[in-house]
Amino acid sequence: MTAVARSRARLRSTRGIAGLVCGVLAAGGLAAAGTGTLEPEAAHASSHREAPLISGQPSYDNTDVYAFVSPDKPDTTTIVANWLPFSEPAGGPNFYTFAEDARYDVHIDSDGDAQGDLLYRWTFDTRTKNGDTFLYNTGPVTSLDDPDLNVTQTYDIDLLRLKDQKVVSTKKVADDLPVAPSHVGKASMPDYAKLRGQAVRKLSDGGTAFAGQADDPFFLDLRVFDLLYGGDLSEVGRDTLAGYNVNSVALQVPSASIRQSEKQPTVGVWSTTQRKNASGKWTQVSRLGAPLVNEVVVPMKDKDKFNASSPWNDADFLPYVSKPELPRLIESIYKIKAPKEPRNDLVSVFLTGVKDLNQPPGVRPAEALRLNTSVKPTASPKRLGVLDGDNAGYPNGRRLGDDVLDISLQVVQGELVGQKNDLGDAVNANDRAFGRSFPYLALPTSGSRGPLAEKGARSGSDDGSGAPGNAMNGGAPATAARDTDDSTDTVLLASAAAGGAGLLLLILGLVWWRARVDGAGPRGRGPGAMGG
Repeated sequence: MTAVARSRARLRSTRGIAGLVCGVLAAGGLAAAGTGTLEPEAAHASSHREAPLISGQPSYDNTDVYAFVSPDKPDTTTIVANWLPFSEPAGGPNFYTFAEDARYDVHIDSDGDAQGDLLYRWTFDTRTKNGDTFLYNTGPVTSLDDPDLNVTQTYDIDLLRLKDQKVVSTKKVADDLPVAPSHVGKASMPDYAKLRGQAVRKLSDGGTAFAGQADDPFFLDLRVFDLLYGGDLSEVGRDTLAGYNVNSVALQVPSASIRQSEKQPTVGVWSTTQRKNASGKWTQVSRLGAPLVNEVVVPMKDKDKFNASSPWNDADFLPYVSKPELPRLIESIYKIKAPKEPRNDLVSVFLTGVKDLNQPPGVRPAEALRLNTSVKPTASPKRLGVLDGDNAGYPNGRRLGDDVLDISLQVVQGELVGQKNDLGDAVNANDRAFGRSFPYLALPTSGSRGPLAEKGARSGSDDGSGAPGNAMNGGAPATAARDTDDSTDTVLLASAAAGGAGLLLLILGLVWWRARVDGAGPRGRGPGAMGG
């Protein structure tokens, strides 16, 4: 298969049956999750709540990995990895932090042998200024070092160089950098874009780093779990992850520092999470590279084995890729013909990279994102990436805006072997626009709700790049909304103290009301009202 993907002139229509089939793809991911218990040295499936154990450990659950040539700095590569799926923005008073007993790792294979040559490791530290309050912040937060930000996190990044999977050197490339906090709301964080900007830090080795909360960039329709859309396919097309946040780490480095050479510019990228077990030994509990592979390719009996292994051993799972279950399932249910086996097209996409595009010479089959760092970004990215003639997109790495669900479904059903199809879930873009500069992620959804929040969003927001945007751009307004009238739909709690005072008044009011009721006799349902 060659690297030059053909460009399509026809419009891709989204059909009801296509949306349902795409739902089956997502459902297959959860069905394959497994139910085993965690034992020392064992790892379990990761991504958006794909396994029972990891779903109860969101701080260790790696949801997605992205790797792409930076659109505004084409001599650099940006890597993004996300944790904490389905973070509800208003989920206080204990908001979302990275785990202190975890190692958040990004692995880079620069020669295609399925062994990491470089490993970037994030570790986090949490500090609480005042343990005598339940508040995450004790007043409006205007900077990352604001005394009113009660709970703060910092992080280190260590760069480990490896040979034959053994560490040969370690270098600290970031020390005690601040984490952007959870976006509590507009009263607490009136200018969240400013906080985001303060969390973007230059590194001594020429890189740039960010860690903090962001809008979940993955977009897809997962409503299939309500009995396959409740039998009403008109409801297909809702972005299930819209409005939810994740915790992200992002790193932008010179491409020359991670690839083998200009002649061999392709790197493999995957992430893992390690956690200390009861005996104090580090245990891998999450692994993620290319999207959807461990969800719908590996069967239940080998799910734990796959996640406990390293890419070096992924040839053990080759039969599941060359003879996949999903196309046969789709054919049996929807009569859409499954391609002939063995599926060498899927091997190239998921395990080796595509020949003449992102396949390293002498590659060892392994599950990872493979990015050819010499392919320049395009000014007009296409959501279907290589399938639509855009070789800067998935499966050549993964950009934030790549529609990996539609791409994967179409490839699985034979798009690359001449069985043309337009399968998709009718969710073609993220609910919030991505930024134009590092870290590119949309700002997290605010914990604020109601008319005041909507008014603030309409007044202008930021897309994470420093340029004004609109309510769909992923951010808070540049300044807090202020209202001086007495209308009931524009009440702003000026500080946490005001919120506490309101709660106290409410409690006193309830006490007063109960006292009146209890003294009113049978008419007021007081003592004796129920006949003893």
